[in-house]
Amino acid sequence: MTDSKTYDVVVIGAGPVGENVADRARAGGLSAAVVESELVGGECSYWACMPSKALLRPVIARADARKVPGLRQSVQGPLDAAAVLAHRDDYTSHWKDDGQVGWLDSIGVDLYRGQGRIAGTRQVTVTAPDGTEQTLTARHAVAVCTGSRAALPDLPGLAEVKPWTSREATSADQVPGRLAVVGGGVVAVEMATAWQALGSQVTMLVRGDGLLPRMEPFAGELVTKALTEAGAEVRTGVSVTAVRRENGTVTATLTGGDTLEADEILFATGRAPRTDDLGLETIGLEPGSWLPVDESLRVHGSTWLYAVGDANHRALLTHQGKYQSRVAGAAITARAQGVPLLETDPWGAHSATADRAAVPQVVFTDPEAASAGLTLAEAESAGHRVRAVDYDMAGVAGAGLYADGYEGRARMIVDLDREVLLGVTFVGPGVGELIHSATVAIAGEVPIDRLWHAVPAYPTVSEVWLRLLETYRG
Repeated sequence: MTDSKTYDVVVIGAGPVGENVADRARAGGLSAAVVESELVGGECSYWACMPSKALLRPVIARADARKVPGLRQSVQGPLDAAAVLAHRDDYTSHWKDDGQVGWLDSIGVDLYRGQGRIAGTRQVTVTAPDGTEQTLTARHAVAVCTGSRAALPDLPGLAEVKPWTSREATSADQVPGRLAVVGGGVVAVEMATAWQALGSQVTMLVRGDGLLPRMEPFAGELVTKALTEAGAEVRTGVSVTAVRRENGTVTATLTGGDTLEADEILFATGRAPRTDDLGLETIGLEPGSWLPVDESLRVHGSTWLYAVGDANHRALLTHQGKYQSRVAGAAITARAQGVPLLETDPWGAHSATADRAAVPQVVFTDPEAASAGLTLAEAESAGHRVRAVDYDMAGVAGAGLYADGYEGRARMIVDLDREVLLGVTFVGPGVGELIHSATVAIAGEVPIDRLWHAVPAYPTVSEVWLRLLETYRG
């Protein structure tokens, strides 16, 4: 016999997305429970955002310092790998979630440890680690916030090799002598940057023709140049066809028959939804699938089930998942209160419009690559009449002061019919802190004529905004 308890909202998954759905429900006066099978705080806190950036911060700081007169001679030695890894451990709270559990308790959210599975309409069964079961009933909504996991290819010998995924790459306690990185996306380039700087000899194996294929082409080109100068090898147009491990050494067989030996191999080849063991079949949905949703994050065809964060495949970024949580929380609360008509028009309170129009992202490599909104190719594919405006960031006075030999590039995509921005990309040292201004301009649909009056301080790198506008106006 199982115990049963009722809440207004039941959240499956206590990562940052699930935490924020529960928080918004509580802020709206609703009761909430969250179910978590691993650590409260989720992938971002322990195996993604936080540990990866803790590994990368010393790398980027050293790279910047080496470009500053009077300082570069002091930072020519190797990084203290042990200190960097210890710093990373501190930022993961040593893989303990006491602090985040305490936060849930402070906002009045009940936590259930175990595997949560949907057992019918508004019903969630929790199987605890000791095998006991409890049923949770939601008066208004169940939110699936289970995130995603690394997707591994179906390769001969892969299971026996025990490859790194993003989890191992961010939590490893030893620096491998040789690291093969399969993939060319964000995880691949960030982890290649980190481990090369910590002492690994990194070889990147990229199936496509360049790195960071979802950004403007120049982003991948500049990051490739920097990685190569740092000592990494970047091979493009190559795939891994088989792997094996013998006496600790991994051998990867490549297209064409070549082989590569490494001490560890990281597969950064995409993500898959963590929805395979959620009981989706009990409500007519396919286990292991992404869950399509409307603009309020409610699963298509349902009046009570929401999928928030990676599970819906809209924008696989922690900050976008938290944004979706705020939208979903507002929608759940409004519906619980009987609001007859939700604000689901673009940019409305119950519409996750930014997922389509104004997604910001920073790739923490050296140089950093940051973007918001659409690339030129995406804008043209969507049918917009656009113009790409480019500027060499080395021409900005603040960039020269930031670093000797500053290399970078900026691009803004202008909608010529409305004269607003659809996308902005910056590549260069320190550009991650520039991207929010671009996000505001895109989300706010600020006219070019009004942006002309947004005066950047001199001499800062953000003066690139003025240079882009001058280039556009001619």
